[in-house]
Amino acid sequence: MQQQTEHVIIGVDPHKLSATIEVVDQHERLLGSGRFTTDRAGYAAMRSYAKTWPDRVWAVEGANGAGRPLAQRLLEDGEQVVDVPAKLSARVRLFDTGHNRKTDAHDAHAVAAVAVRTKNLRVLQLDGELEALRMLTDRREALTRRRVQTVDRLQALLAELLPGQAKRDLTTGQAKTMLASVRPRDIAGKTRRRIAAEELAELIAVEAKIKRSTAELKAIVLARGSRLMDIHGVGPVVAARTLADVGDVTRFADRNRFASWTGTAPLDASSGEQNRHRLSRAGNRRMNHMIHIAAMSQIRLDTDGRVYYRRKRAEGKKSLEAIRCLKRRISDAIYRQLIEDAQRAAVEDLGTGPGGHCGATLQSSAVDLHPHIDTSDQPLPGPAEKTLRRTG
Repeated sequence: MQQQTEHVIIGVDPHKLSATIEVVDQHERLLGSGRFTTDRAGYAAMRSYAKTWPDRVWAVEGANGAGRPLAQRLLEDGEQVVDVPAKLSARVRLFDTGHNRKTDAHDAHAVAAVAVRTKNLRVLQLDGELEALRMLTDRREALTRRRVQTVDRLQALLAELLPGQAKRDLTTGQAKTMLASVRPRDIAGKTRRRIAAEELAELIAVEAKIKRSTAELKAIVLARGSRLMDIHGVGPVVAARTLADVGDVTRFADRNRFASWTGTAPLDASSGEQNRHRLSRAGNRRMNHMIHIAAMSQIRLDTDGRVYYRRKRAEGKKSLEAIRCLKRRISDAIYRQLIEDAQRAAVEDLGTGPGGHCGATLQSSAVDLHPHIDTSDQPLPGPAEKTLRRTG
């Protein structure tokens, strides 16, 4: 086949064991298609087939989910890759076919069409440190869930061994003391105590892993030159998740777009003469949860965030409304700190541009939808002040 020199888009519908591709030009004319396995031989065959078009861009659906392994392999081999959100490809598939029934061929075509029609898709860039940060953060979150499950099982066993002595917030020390105080003689009681001892051993091991993981996250965050932990309520876990999910902060036009992405920007629900806003459940829910953790920490401690929260309560806002205002304020503070870190990194390391390193490039290895999708640019409740920063 004669090599083609025009710029082409390769739409990819990825699965665990296979990938379906469709090659189109800038006018969405079909140039090629195929289905390949994702093992070594199939991947090599797919890349060999794509070499027919030297000027190519791979558009992978869901590069943060099912498409992540394939997208990372392509990046490691020096290919240009963009992320196509599944939401956009589903819309194109619906409009192009008149129905939303999925096939691999239709999906690949929809992905390619989105890449041709959308000029601001997130461009992926290989950043090993940021990818490691994401994996470690995911790992710690999994350990935290495992700890909760282990504590639940242990509490249930202790409630049967020691009726009426259950602890709401059980620690390993309390569990050890409770187990040492009971010596059942029947076989059921002995079995119950043995299982409880095993659950306690697992809890101790999980907590040790969580502690090591937190220390590792903190070291990487500091190594990247981030000062996010200067903000009250932002610890190593929140800072690591923020860096991993945001990637390049310059992809956000302003703090309002960033707040929309974090789900802390209110949605306009005005009608007629009534001007009102409602809670947004859009955006990156993991980031929203991280900001919620920071807000709760500020409210519990003697911080300016608590003063702000109480002032909003005094103005007549309900507790959840005041928390939402504080979360937006924290979102603005995080955005401002990311921008400051990016500017400082650009000054310190001129001439380098690792994708996803804050402020270094317009290419991003962030792990979520493009910030311009489903945005709400409401600027309420106003910019965060420097008082959210730690004082000592």
